[in-house]
Amino acid sequence: MKIVVIGGVAGGASVAARARRIDETAEVIMFERGENVSFSNCCLPFALSGIVDNSDKLVLMNPEEFWNKYRIKALVKHEVTEIHPDKKEVVVKNLVTGESFTESYDKLALSPGANAILPASIKGIDRENVFVVKNVTDIKKIEAYVAAKNVNKVTVVGGGFIGLEVAENFREAGKEVNLVEGLPQVMKPLDEDMAQILHKEIIDNGINLYLGKTVTEVGEGEVVLSSGEHLPAEAVIMAIGVAPETKLAKDCGIELGKTGAILVNYNYQTNYPDIYAVGDAIEVTNRLTNDKTRLPLAGPAQRQARAAADHMFGETHSNRGVIGSSCIHLFGLNVANTGLNEKDCQQHGYNYDFAYTIPGDKVGLMPDSNPLFFKLIFEKPTGRILGAQAVGKGSVDKRIDVIAAMISMNATLEDLKELELCYSPYYSTAKDVVNHTALVGLNLLHDKFRQVPVYKVRELVENNACIIDVREPDEFEKGHLINAVNIPMSQFRERLSEIPTDVPVYLHCRSSQRSYNVICALQKLGYTNVYNISGSYLGISFYEYYRDKAEGRKPIVTEYNFA
Repeated sequence: MKIVVIGGVAGGASVAARARRIDETAEVIMFERGENVSFSNCCLPFALSGIVDNSDKLVLMNPEEFWNKYRIKALVKHEVTEIHPDKKEVVVKNLVTGESFTESYDKLALSPGANAILPASIKGIDRENVFVVKNVTDIKKIEAYVAAKNVNKVTVVGGGFIGLEVAENFREAGKEVNLVEGLPQVMKPLDEDMAQILHKEIIDNGINLYLGKTVTEVGEGEVVLSSGEHLPAEAVIMAIGVAPETKLAKDCGIELGKTGAILVNYNYQTNYPDIYAVGDAIEVTNRLTNDKTRLPLAGPAQRQARAAADHMFGETHSNRGVIGSSCIHLFGLNVANTGLNEKDCQQHGYNYDFAYTIPGDKVGLMPDSNPLFFKLIFEKPTGRILGAQAVGKGSVDKRIDVIAAMISMNATLEDLKELELCYSPYYSTAKDVVNHTALVGLNLLHDKFRQVPVYKVRELVENNACIIDVREPDEFEKGHLINAVNIPMSQFRERLSEIPTDVPVYLHCRSSQRSYNVICALQKLGYTNVYNISGSYLGISFYEYYRDKAEGRKPIVTEYNFA
């Protein structure tokens, strides 16, 4: 068996290594047009701050190691320029000498990756101070330019994973950073109510955030926005997204899918059975919506690579599609998500609801206990879990991993409620965040109470709705909604006459737990038009803060409360 792999890193290198483990006698050749065949692309931004203290450490394995350890022939600076499926040959160009040669194969694996998008419509996009972050060479170019030009003002374009990580690491390095995002929020996988927490964290750490605006021109030491604003930019990092590298595949007759990425079957074969494709360049299926999509993440690429290599040798596997689990670190916060968000559910016509809770990430007596913002989305009336998002200082990835497993098993709120998880005060609470939120979701599913999300509260305040704050007076005095009435949980039974029955009544506390208890009591006492404000005062403060600051609008709170 002779296996040729085009492209390295997570996809290609994993195909090659798996093939070697299956068959010691197979001939395995890997061609990489870049300088490095195996590097940690996910760690690239962290070299900009010194967290990775030397960009050379980003290289995980060189061609000599591939040969000595695995007997894999890895050739860097070698670009495959043509594929001839009828002859089962590829044409390879040595980018150092300029010479070309042909190489035969029995099985061919494509892992060409994706290219950073550089819109030609942006005037000056080809300036020397415009960079992308795709490989180690890109990082070295940025490092060299920043050092040579003594760069202090950086503009990052794009508020996705790469953009946020680059912006954070430049800020940690002491640079002045602008972050520009064309959407109204960063982190598209999050719903807007969760993204607002990130917006506060970004500006609190000294980054200038520009949302709903695009870059139209890169000038001399500046960028121009669609709003007409001019931002200082001695260096510009473009991170608005990636496009699958498909030219080589398309030129040889490999079919592309609906998304423009390489079309593969259940076993990651293209329309040529002996040619496989994996990684950022292929089209995958979302298992929840059945939509065709692209998911440029390292974890899925490695699983695809293993499956493709297995199939080359007749081994089978299970291809369930993707659900899109991801996480990111942002200054003092950890952020994670999986499955569908509200926007996805609305787009695909799901009948859904969500439970939004803010419990502690561990027992409150522990000195580093902090609130964990958790949003769990579920289908109605089945209770099937569709997705989740988490933001906090604690282990949000652990909680989202649990939900990802639940989604993969088609689990429901009942399953999650009963899920037995390990517990110690150092790590969680006896009723973990995920169990807690499942219980809230079940109460909503079974109409035990009704809720109003944080993004509806401004409308309630502006319409002078009846809002009751059930926190204690000292909490109320430190900050409250401007039209709220303070009837503490400890006093409401003696003050029932102050709670109207002829209009909707909206209750909140700090995180919605006390207000929920009051609602339960009021419903038993005959009140039928009461609503809990999910997220309560803590959620309202985080949701309102950034837009109040950015838009200069009048706050609906007397003081924000973030503790």
